Amino acid sequence: MSLNLTQKERLLLEDQKKHEEICIQKYTSFANQAQDPRLKQMFNTHAQHEQQHLNTVNQILSGQAPSMQSQTQQQGMQQQGAQQQGAQQQGMQQNTFNQGQSGMRLTDSNDAALCNDLLMTEKYVSGAYDTAIFEMTDSNVRQTLNHIQKEEQQHGEDIFNYMKSMGMYNPQ
Repeated sequence: MSLNLTQKERLLLEDQKKHEEICIQKYTSFANQAQDPRLKQMFNTHAQHEQQHLNTVNQILSGQAPSMQSQTQQQGMQQQGAQQQGAQQQGMQQNTFNQGQSGMRLTDSNDAALCNDLLMTEKYVSGAYDTAIFEMTDSNVRQTLNHIQKEEQQHGEDIFNYMKSMGMYNPQ
């Protein structure tokens, strides 16, 4: 089925395309800068998800209706990966060194800055998807964008949990 996007839908999707491109750039660049190998892995994994999001947005912009079946399969694989990552983060919490009153090590401060930047980015991108979802006329497109938004929120949660486990974020 071919999609006929309105001008407003097209503009919103073009914005989301730019957001996804920036997310890919940030996650890839930050993976190279991160000190903690677990953080590097998380950033690389999220970069791959962002590439899938970009591919989906480009598919919609080209007028092709997204296939929720293939996205559901991808979501299942990603949930499995998220569960494994959650187990790794629990391990990190158990193995976290005692930081004491002085706070983080110097190398952790760079990782913390990278995490803060990406957490802020994910918050913004998720909010932008919220607006786009409400403006889409095709229910399949809305469901697809909602699926992407949930993954963006999961990325933010992963970053938040990492930061919290490493003493980089105190939600009090």
